[in-house]
Amino acid sequence: MTKAAVEVTAPADTVPYSLLDTVFFVVGGVSAVWLTSLLVQWSFEWGWAQVWFFFIFWGLLAYLVLPRLHRILTRLYVPDYFIGRARTSDGLLGDPVNVALLGSAPQVHGVMQSAGWTLADDVTLASSRRIVSSTLLRRSYLEAPVSPLFLFGRQQDFAYQQEVDGTPGKRHHVRFWRCPPGWLLPGGLAVDWLAAGIYDRSVGLSLFTLQITHKIDEYTDVERDHVVGAITGADPAAEVTVIRDFSTGYHARNGGGDTIVTDGDLPIVDLRSTAGAPAGSVPPRSDSQNRRPAPTVVGAVLVGARAAAAALLALSMVLFRGEHVSSLLQPGTGPDITAAQAELAVSIATAVVLLFVVVEFLLAGFVFLGRNWARTVAMALSTAAIGMQAFDVFFGGPDITLRSNLPGLALDILLLLALSSKKSRDYALRPRKEPTTASGRALP
Repeated sequence: MTKAAVEVTAPADTVPYSLLDTVFFVVGGVSAVWLTSLLVQWSFEWGWAQVWFFFIFWGLLAYLVLPRLHRILTRLYVPDYFIGRARTSDGLLGDPVNVALLGSAPQVHGVMQSAGWTLADDVTLASSRRIVSSTLLRRSYLEAPVSPLFLFGRQQDFAYQQEVDGTPGKRHHVRFWRCPPGWLLPGGLAVDWLAAGIYDRSVGLSLFTLQITHKIDEYTDVERDHVVGAITGADPAAEVTVIRDFSTGYHARNGGGDTIVTDGDLPIVDLRSTAGAPAGSVPPRSDSQNRRPAPTVVGAVLVGARAAAAALLALSMVLFRGEHVSSLLQPGTGPDITAAQAELAVSIATAVVLLFVVVEFLLAGFVFLGRNWARTVAMALSTAAIGMQAFDVFFGGPDITLRSNLPGLALDILLLLALSSKKSRDYALRPRKEPTTASGRALP
Protein backbone atom coordinates (compact mmCIF):
# COMPACT_ATOMS: atom_id res chain seq x y z
CA MET A 1 0.00 0.00 0.00
CA THR A 2 1.51 3.30 -1.07
CA LYS A 3 0.83 6.72 0.29
CA ALA A 4 -0.48 9.32 -2.12
CA ALA A 5 1.48 12.54 -2.21
CA VAL A 6 -0.68 15.56 -1.56
CA GLU A 7 0.45 19.01 -2.58
CA VAL A 8 -0.78 21.68 -0.21
CA THR A 9 -0.92 25.21 -1.51
CA ALA A 10 -0.87 27.96 1.06
CA PRO A 11 -3.82 30.33 0.86
CA ALA A 12 -3.11 33.79 -0.40
CA ASP A 13 -3.66 35.25 3.04
CA THR A 14 -0.57 33.48 4.34
CA VAL A 15 1.71 34.36 1.42
CA PRO A 16 4.13 37.14 2.44
CA TYR A 17 3.82 40.40 0.58
CA SER A 18 6.41 40.72 -2.18
CA LEU A 19 8.60 43.78 -2.40
CA LEU A 20 6.68 44.99 -5.47
CA ASP A 21 3.32 44.55 -3.73
CA THR A 22 4.57 46.51 -0.76
CA VAL A 23 5.88 49.32 -2.98
CA PHE A 24 2.59 49.54 -4.88
CA PHE A 25 0.61 49.47 -1.63
CA VAL A 26 2.60 52.32 -0.08
CA VAL A 27 2.71 54.39 -3.28
CA GLY A 28 -1.05 54.07 -3.55
CA GLY A 29 -1.51 55.36 -0.02
CA VAL A 30 0.91 58.27 -0.45
CA SER A 31 -0.65 59.17 -3.81
CA ALA A 32 -4.13 59.20 -2.30
CA VAL A 33 -2.90 61.61 0.37
CA TRP A 34 -1.41 63.81 -2.37
CA LEU A 35 -4.69 63.82 -4.32
CA THR A 36 -6.63 64.75 -1.20
CA SER A 37 -4.19 67.56 -0.40
CA LEU A 38 -4.76 68.96 -3.91
CA LEU A 39 -8.48 69.02 -3.24
CA VAL A 40 -7.90 70.77 0.09
CA GLN A 41 -5.85 73.46 -1.67
CA TRP A 42 -8.57 74.02 -4.26
CA SER A 43 -11.22 74.16 -1.53
CA PHE A 44 -9.74 77.44 -0.29
CA GLU A 45 -9.91 78.82 -3.81
CA TRP A 46 -13.43 77.65 -4.60
CA GLY A 47 -14.93 77.98 -1.11
CA TRP A 48 -16.70 75.36 0.96
CA ALA A 49 -20.09 76.60 -0.24
CA GLN A 50 -19.90 74.08 -3.06
CA VAL A 51 -21.55 71.08 -1.41
CA TRP A 52 -20.63 68.70 -4.20
CA PHE A 53 -16.94 69.33 -3.55
CA PHE A 54 -17.36 68.57 0.15
CA PHE A 55 -18.85 65.16 -0.65
CA ILE A 56 -16.02 64.38 -3.08
CA PHE A 57 -13.47 65.33 -0.42
CA TRP A 58 -15.26 63.27 2.26
CA GLY A 59 -15.52 60.26 -0.06
CA LEU A 60 -11.80 60.34 -0.87
CA LEU A 61 -10.85 60.78 2.76
CA ALA A 62 -13.24 58.18 4.24
CA TYR A 63 -13.07 55.45 1.63
CA LEU A 64 -9.60 55.80 0.13
CA VAL A 65 -7.09 57.76 2.21
CA LEU A 66 -7.86 56.84 5.82
CA PRO A 67 -8.46 53.11 5.14
CA ARG A 68 -5.16 52.86 3.24
CA LEU A 69 -3.25 54.71 5.98
CA HIS A 70 -4.76 52.44 8.63
CA ARG A 71 -3.85 49.40 6.54
CA ILE A 72 -0.23 50.54 6.30
CA LEU A 73 0.09 51.37 10.00
CA THR A 74 -1.75 48.30 11.36
CA ARG A 75 0.71 46.04 9.56
CA LEU A 76 3.33 47.50 11.87
CA TYR A 77 1.63 47.51 15.25
CA VAL A 78 -1.42 45.16 15.29
CA PRO A 79 -0.49 41.57 16.31
CA ASP A 80 -1.02 38.98 13.58
CA TYR A 81 -2.11 36.19 15.92
CA PHE A 82 -5.25 35.35 17.88
CA ILE A 83 -5.88 37.80 20.73
CA GLY A 84 -9.63 37.39 21.03
CA ARG A 85 -10.47 40.13 18.51
CA ALA A 86 -11.49 40.06 14.87
CA ARG A 87 -9.97 42.57 12.46
CA THR A 88 -11.55 44.92 9.94
CA SER A 89 -10.60 44.96 6.27
CA ASP A 90 -8.42 47.98 7.11
CA GLY A 91 -6.47 45.95 9.70
CA LEU A 92 -7.99 47.64 12.76
CA LEU A 93 -8.99 45.55 15.75
CA GLY A 94 -12.70 44.82 15.40
CA ASP A 95 -15.35 43.15 17.54
CA PRO A 96 -14.45 40.78 20.40
CA VAL A 97 -14.61 37.06 19.72
CA ASN A 98 -16.89 36.03 22.58
CA VAL A 99 -18.34 32.57 21.79
CA ALA A 100 -16.71 29.23 20.89
CA LEU A 101 -18.57 26.19 19.55
CA LEU A 102 -18.11 22.47 19.01
CA GLY A 103 -20.02 20.78 16.21
CA SER A 104 -20.52 20.63 12.46
CA ALA A 105 -21.75 23.33 10.10
CA PRO A 106 -25.22 21.71 9.78
CA GLN A 107 -25.51 21.69 13.59
CA VAL A 108 -24.59 25.38 13.84
CA HIS A 109 -27.08 26.29 11.11
CA GLY A 110 -29.69 24.00 12.69
CA VAL A 111 -29.68 25.61 16.14
CA MET A 112 -29.51 29.15 14.77
CA GLN A 113 -32.46 28.56 12.46
CA SER A 114 -34.40 26.82 15.24
CA ALA A 115 -33.75 29.82 17.49
CA GLY A 116 -35.38 32.13 14.94
CA TRP A 117 -32.25 33.76 13.55
CA THR A 118 -31.90 34.59 9.85
CA LEU A 119 -28.87 33.85 7.70
CA ALA A 120 -27.37 37.15 6.46
CA ASP A 121 -26.86 37.75 2.75
CA ASP A 122 -23.38 38.08 1.31
CA VAL A 123 -22.12 41.60 0.70
CA THR A 124 -22.83 42.37 -2.95
CA LEU A 125 -23.73 45.50 -4.88
CA ALA A 126 -27.42 44.51 -4.79
CA SER A 127 -27.48 43.66 -1.06
CA SER A 128 -25.52 46.82 -0.19
CA ARG A 129 -27.96 48.97 -2.15
CA ARG A 130 -30.90 47.25 -0.47
CA ILE A 131 -29.61 47.67 3.09
CA VAL A 132 -28.99 51.39 2.46
CA SER A 133 -32.50 51.94 1.12
CA SER A 134 -34.07 49.75 3.85
CA THR A 135 -32.25 51.67 6.59
CA LEU A 136 -33.14 55.10 5.19
CA LEU A 137 -36.80 54.18 4.58
CA ARG A 138 -37.04 52.06 7.75
CA ARG A 139 -38.12 48.98 5.83
CA SER A 140 -37.53 45.43 7.01
CA TYR A 141 -34.62 43.46 5.51
CA LEU A 142 -34.31 40.26 7.52
CA GLU A 143 -31.33 38.98 5.52
CA ALA A 144 -29.37 42.27 5.56
CA PRO A 145 -25.62 41.65 5.06
CA VAL A 146 -23.04 42.31 7.75
CA SER A 147 -19.67 43.86 7.03
CA PRO A 148 -16.73 41.46 6.70
CA LEU A 149 -14.50 40.96 9.72
CA PHE A 150 -11.38 38.82 9.54
CA LEU A 151 -10.06 36.01 11.70
CA PHE A 152 -7.43 33.43 10.71
CA GLY A 153 -6.69 35.70 7.73
CA ARG A 154 -10.17 35.33 6.20
CA GLN A 155 -13.60 36.86 6.59
CA GLN A 156 -16.43 35.14 8.44
CA ASP A 157 -17.84 31.96 6.91
CA PHE A 158 -21.39 33.17 7.53
CA ALA A 159 -23.45 35.33 9.88
CA TYR A 160 -26.90 35.20 11.48
CA GLN A 161 -29.04 38.07 12.70
CA GLN A 162 -32.32 39.12 14.33
CA GLU A 163 -33.87 42.37 13.18
CA VAL A 164 -35.23 44.81 15.77
CA ASP A 165 -38.05 47.35 15.21
CA GLY A 166 -38.48 46.28 11.59
CA THR A 167 -35.32 47.98 10.30
CA PRO A 168 -31.75 46.74 9.66
CA GLY A 169 -30.47 49.80 11.52
CA LYS A 170 -31.02 47.87 14.78
CA ARG A 171 -30.27 44.16 15.00
CA HIS A 172 -28.65 41.33 16.88
CA HIS A 173 -26.02 39.60 14.79
CA VAL A 174 -23.27 37.01 15.18
CA ARG A 175 -20.44 36.09 12.81
CA PHE A 176 -18.98 32.55 12.63
CA TRP A 177 -15.48 31.43 11.61
CA ARG A 178 -14.49 27.78 11.23
CA CYS A 179 -11.21 27.13 13.04
CA PRO A 180 -8.30 25.76 10.97
CA PRO A 181 -7.56 22.04 11.36
CA GLY A 182 -5.48 21.40 14.46
CA TRP A 183 -5.86 24.95 15.78
CA LEU A 184 -6.12 25.31 19.56
CA LEU A 185 -7.33 28.08 21.81
CA PRO A 186 -4.72 29.65 24.07
CA GLY A 187 -4.41 27.07 26.82
CA GLY A 188 -4.63 24.08 24.45
CA LEU A 189 -8.41 23.56 24.10
CA ALA A 190 -9.72 22.55 20.66
CA VAL A 191 -12.94 24.06 19.28
CA ASP A 192 -14.54 23.92 15.84
CA TRP A 193 -15.93 27.45 15.57
CA LEU A 194 -15.38 30.92 16.94
CA ALA A 195 -18.07 33.58 16.88
CA ALA A 196 -18.55 37.27 17.63
CA GLY A 197 -22.00 38.34 18.83
CA ILE A 198 -22.74 42.09 18.66
CA TYR A 199 -25.83 44.31 18.85
CA ASP A 200 -26.18 47.15 16.32
CA ARG A 201 -27.97 50.07 18.00
CA SER A 202 -27.89 52.69 15.22
CA VAL A 203 -26.17 53.93 12.07
CA GLY A 204 -23.45 56.59 12.21
CA LEU A 205 -19.92 57.50 11.15
CA SER A 206 -16.83 55.52 12.04
CA LEU A 207 -14.54 57.36 14.43
CA PHE A 208 -11.43 56.09 12.64
CA THR A 209 -12.38 56.23 8.94
CA LEU A 210 -15.46 58.52 8.84
CA GLN A 211 -17.28 55.85 6.81
CA ILE A 212 -21.00 55.19 7.27
CA THR A 213 -21.32 52.15 9.51
CA HIS A 214 -23.37 50.53 12.25
CA LYS A 215 -22.72 51.69 15.82
CA ILE A 216 -22.67 48.84 18.34
CA ASP A 217 -23.83 48.61 21.94
CA GLU A 218 -20.81 48.78 24.21
CA TYR A 219 -21.91 45.99 26.59
CA THR A 220 -20.94 43.10 24.35
CA ASP A 221 -21.33 40.54 27.15
CA VAL A 222 -25.10 41.11 27.04
CA GLU A 223 -25.18 40.15 23.36
CA ARG A 224 -22.87 37.19 24.02
CA ASP A 225 -25.28 35.87 26.64
CA HIS A 226 -28.21 36.55 24.29
CA VAL A 227 -26.64 34.38 21.59
CA VAL A 228 -25.85 31.54 23.98
CA GLY A 229 -29.30 31.75 25.55
CA ALA A 230 -30.96 31.59 22.13
CA ILE A 231 -29.00 28.45 21.24
CA THR A 232 -29.70 26.59 24.50
CA GLY A 233 -33.34 27.68 24.40
CA ALA A 234 -33.75 26.31 20.87
CA ASP A 235 -32.16 22.92 21.63
CA PRO A 236 -31.73 21.68 25.22
CA ALA A 237 -29.13 19.16 23.95
CA ALA A 238 -26.66 22.04 23.59
CA GLU A 239 -24.28 22.09 26.54
CA VAL A 240 -22.41 25.17 27.75
CA THR A 241 -19.19 25.49 29.69
CA VAL A 242 -17.58 28.81 30.47
CA ILE A 243 -13.89 29.62 30.63
CA ARG A 244 -13.77 32.33 33.27
CA ASP A 245 -11.33 35.18 32.64
CA PHE A 246 -10.32 33.72 29.27
CA SER A 247 -9.06 37.20 28.49
CA THR A 248 -8.57 40.07 30.87
CA GLY A 249 -11.70 42.17 31.23
CA TYR A 250 -11.13 45.37 29.32
CA HIS A 251 -12.56 48.62 27.98
CA ALA A 252 -11.55 49.24 24.36
CA ARG A 253 -12.91 50.33 20.97
CA ASN A 254 -13.79 48.32 17.89
CA GLY A 255 -12.85 49.12 14.30
CA GLY A 256 -15.58 51.74 14.05
CA GLY A 257 -14.43 53.50 17.20
CA ASP A 258 -17.31 52.24 19.37
CA THR A 259 -16.65 51.48 23.03
CA ILE A 260 -16.39 47.82 24.08
CA VAL A 261 -16.82 46.60 27.66
CA THR A 262 -16.36 42.89 28.48
CA ASP A 263 -15.55 40.70 31.46
CA GLY A 264 -13.34 38.39 29.35
CA ASP A 265 -15.33 35.17 29.90
CA LEU A 266 -15.63 32.74 26.95
CA PRO A 267 -18.61 30.34 26.79
CA ILE A 268 -18.03 27.13 24.82
CA VAL A 269 -21.25 25.72 23.34
CA ASP A 270 -21.18 21.98 22.56
CA LEU A 271 -23.58 21.21 19.70
CA ARG A 272 -22.38 17.69 18.95
CA SER A 273 -25.53 16.15 20.41
CA THR A 274 -27.92 18.50 18.62
CA ALA A 275 -29.80 17.81 15.41
CA GLY A 276 -28.32 19.29 12.29
CA ALA A 277 -30.16 21.45 9.81
CA PRO A 278 -32.24 19.55 7.22
CA ALA A 279 -30.55 18.64 3.98
CA GLY A 280 -30.74 21.49 1.51
CA SER A 281 -31.18 24.21 4.14
CA VAL A 282 -27.45 24.63 4.72
CA PRO A 283 -25.91 27.05 2.22
CA PRO A 284 -22.78 25.86 0.41
CA ARG A 285 -19.60 27.08 2.00
CA SER A 286 -18.46 30.10 0.04
CA ASP A 287 -14.86 30.44 -1.06
CA SER A 288 -14.11 34.14 -0.85
CA GLN A 289 -10.75 33.66 -2.60
CA ASN A 290 -12.47 32.36 -5.75
CA ARG A 291 -15.16 35.06 -5.79
CA ARG A 292 -14.09 38.00 -7.92
CA PRO A 293 -13.85 40.97 -5.52
CA ALA A 294 -15.07 44.47 -6.30
CA PRO A 295 -11.54 46.02 -6.28
CA THR A 296 -10.48 43.64 -9.07
CA VAL A 297 -13.54 44.57 -11.14
CA VAL A 298 -12.93 48.28 -10.50
CA GLY A 299 -9.27 47.90 -11.40
CA ALA A 300 -10.13 46.16 -14.67
CA VAL A 301 -12.65 48.90 -15.53
CA LEU A 302 -10.07 51.61 -14.82
CA VAL A 303 -7.48 49.89 -17.03
CA GLY A 304 -10.16 49.77 -19.72
CA ALA A 305 -10.85 53.48 -19.14
CA ARG A 306 -7.16 54.20 -19.62
CA ALA A 307 -7.29 52.28 -22.89
CA ALA A 308 -10.43 54.16 -23.96
CA ALA A 309 -8.72 57.52 -23.30
CA ALA A 310 -5.77 56.42 -25.44
CA ALA A 311 -8.20 55.27 -28.14
CA LEU A 312 -9.75 58.75 -28.22
CA LEU A 313 -6.28 60.23 -28.59
CA ALA A 314 -5.52 57.86 -31.47
CA LEU A 315 -8.84 58.76 -33.11
CA SER A 316 -7.96 62.44 -32.81
CA MET A 317 -4.58 61.82 -34.43
CA VAL A 318 -6.28 60.07 -37.35
CA LEU A 319 -9.16 62.50 -37.87
CA PHE A 320 -7.12 65.65 -37.35
CA ARG A 321 -3.85 64.44 -38.76
CA GLY A 322 -3.18 67.72 -40.55
CA GLU A 323 -3.47 69.75 -37.37
CA HIS A 324 -1.02 67.46 -35.56
CA VAL A 325 1.45 67.74 -38.42
CA SER A 326 1.07 71.53 -38.49
CA SER A 327 1.71 71.77 -34.77
CA LEU A 328 5.05 70.02 -35.24
CA LEU A 329 6.03 72.41 -38.03
CA GLN A 330 5.31 75.58 -36.04
CA PRO A 331 8.41 77.53 -34.98
CA GLY A 332 9.44 77.22 -31.37
CA THR A 333 7.86 73.80 -30.79
CA GLY A 334 11.12 71.92 -31.21
CA PRO A 335 13.94 71.34 -33.70
CA ASP A 336 13.23 72.32 -37.29
CA ILE A 337 11.91 69.40 -39.34
CA THR A 338 10.54 68.94 -42.81
CA ALA A 339 6.89 68.22 -43.64
CA ALA A 340 7.79 64.63 -44.52
CA GLN A 341 9.49 64.15 -41.17
CA ALA A 342 6.46 65.59 -39.39
CA GLU A 343 4.17 63.21 -41.28
CA LEU A 344 6.38 60.27 -40.31
CA ALA A 345 6.47 61.36 -36.65
CA VAL A 346 2.66 61.58 -36.48
CA SER A 347 2.34 58.16 -38.16
CA ILE A 348 4.74 56.56 -35.68
CA ALA A 349 3.01 58.25 -32.72
CA THR A 350 -0.38 57.05 -33.95
CA ALA A 351 0.88 53.48 -34.33
CA VAL A 352 2.40 53.55 -30.83
CA VAL A 353 -0.83 54.85 -29.30
CA LEU A 354 -2.89 52.21 -31.13
CA LEU A 355 -0.53 49.50 -29.91
CA PHE A 356 -0.92 50.87 -26.38
CA VAL A 357 -4.73 50.72 -26.78
CA VAL A 358 -4.63 47.05 -27.79
CA VAL A 359 -2.24 46.13 -24.98
CA GLU A 360 -4.31 48.02 -22.40
CA PHE A 361 -7.59 46.37 -23.45
CA LEU A 362 -5.95 42.93 -23.27
CA LEU A 363 -4.46 43.87 -19.90
CA ALA A 364 -7.90 44.89 -18.63
CA GLY A 365 -9.27 41.47 -19.59
CA PHE A 366 -6.49 39.60 -17.81
CA VAL A 367 -6.84 41.80 -14.72
CA PHE A 368 -10.56 40.94 -14.67
CA LEU A 369 -9.70 37.23 -14.89
CA GLY A 370 -7.44 37.63 -11.85
CA ARG A 371 -4.03 37.10 -13.45
CA ASN A 372 -1.38 38.38 -11.08
CA TRP A 373 1.12 39.31 -13.80
CA ALA A 374 -1.52 41.57 -15.41
CA ARG A 375 -2.33 43.16 -12.06
CA THR A 376 1.39 43.82 -11.51
CA VAL A 377 1.91 45.32 -14.98
CA ALA A 378 -1.16 47.57 -14.61
CA MET A 379 0.06 48.83 -11.23
CA ALA A 380 3.57 49.39 -12.59
CA LEU A 381 2.22 51.54 -15.44
CA SER A 382 0.12 53.60 -13.02
CA THR A 383 3.04 53.99 -10.61
CA ALA A 384 5.26 55.23 -13.45
CA ALA A 385 2.60 57.71 -14.59
CA ILE A 386 2.08 59.02 -11.03
CA GLY A 387 5.84 59.26 -10.55
CA MET A 388 6.29 61.34 -13.71
CA GLN A 389 3.46 63.67 -12.68
CA ALA A 390 4.97 64.11 -9.23
CA PHE A 391 8.43 64.74 -10.68
CA ASP A 392 7.07 67.46 -12.97
CA VAL A 393 5.17 69.18 -10.17
CA PHE A 394 7.88 69.07 -7.52
CA PHE A 395 10.68 70.13 -9.87
CA GLY A 396 9.11 73.22 -11.40
CA GLY A 397 6.91 71.68 -14.07
CA PRO A 398 3.26 72.54 -14.76
CA ASP A 399 0.91 72.26 -11.79
CA ILE A 400 -1.92 69.75 -11.60
CA THR A 401 -5.14 71.36 -12.81
CA LEU A 402 -8.74 70.21 -12.93
CA ARG A 403 -8.99 70.71 -16.69
CA SER A 404 -5.65 69.26 -17.74
CA ASN A 405 -3.93 66.40 -15.96
CA LEU A 406 -6.07 65.80 -12.84
CA PRO A 407 -8.45 63.25 -14.47
CA GLY A 408 -5.55 61.08 -15.61
CA LEU A 409 -3.76 61.36 -12.28
CA ALA A 410 -6.92 60.49 -10.36
CA LEU A 411 -7.54 57.48 -12.64
CA ASP A 412 -4.04 56.11 -12.04
CA ILE A 413 -4.29 56.64 -8.27
CA LEU A 414 -7.69 54.93 -8.08
CA LEU A 415 -6.40 52.05 -10.21
CA LEU A 416 -3.37 51.61 -7.95
CA LEU A 417 -5.52 51.70 -4.80
CA ALA A 418 -7.92 49.11 -6.20
CA LEU A 419 -5.39 46.58 -7.49
CA SER A 420 -3.01 46.90 -4.52
CA SER A 421 -5.81 46.15 -2.05
CA LYS A 422 -5.72 42.95 -0.04
CA LYS A 423 -8.85 41.55 -1.71
CA SER A 424 -7.49 42.05 -5.21
CA ARG A 425 -4.09 40.65 -4.24
CA ASP A 426 -5.59 37.57 -2.57
CA TYR A 427 -7.80 36.91 -5.59
CA ALA A 428 -4.86 37.16 -7.97
CA LEU A 429 -2.77 34.81 -5.79
CA ARG A 430 -5.57 32.33 -5.08
CA PRO A 431 -4.66 28.64 -5.49
CA ARG A 432 -5.86 27.26 -8.80
CA LYS A 433 -6.85 23.68 -9.43
CA GLU A 434 -4.65 21.91 -11.95
CA PRO A 435 -6.49 20.02 -14.72
CA THR A 436 -6.37 16.29 -14.13
CA THR A 437 -7.03 13.11 -16.09
CA ALA A 438 -9.76 10.62 -15.21
CA SER A 439 -7.24 8.73 -13.07
CA GLY A 440 -6.56 11.84 -11.01
CA ARG A 441 -3.13 12.60 -12.42
CA ALA A 442 -2.24 16.20 -13.23
CA LEU A 443 -2.02 16.95 -16.92
CA PRO A 444 1.44 17.93 -18.20
